[in-house]
Amino acid sequence: MLAVIATGGKQYLVKAGDTLRIEKLALEAGKEAVFDQVLLLSDEDGLNIQLGAPYVSGAKVTASVEEQARAKKIRVVKYKRKIRYHKVHGHRQHFTKVKIAKVA
Repeated sequence: MLAVIATGGKQYLVKAGDTLRIEKLALEAGKEAVFDQVLLLSDEDGLNIQLGAPYVSGAKVTASVEEQARAKKIRVVKYKRKIRYHKVHGHRQHFTKVKIAKVA
């Protein structure tokens, strides 16, 4: 089974066994996350498709939380030429790594 889920303002195409890095969830490692905002549900070859309006009723995707972590640091640079202005800021985004257990 394939599903398109919405979480953290983004959409992900998932199937059982996939590992995702999504926006941070307030769950600890080892806990189970349930995604009930399923936009599309389909079988592996794409013949039987259920399209939600906006969500498929009764469909859910369960996943186990593997870790809570932070991404690599990115540098944000502001620079204006000829006026001797520059600033450098760093940012590390929090994320949750989940493994999809079941699509139903």
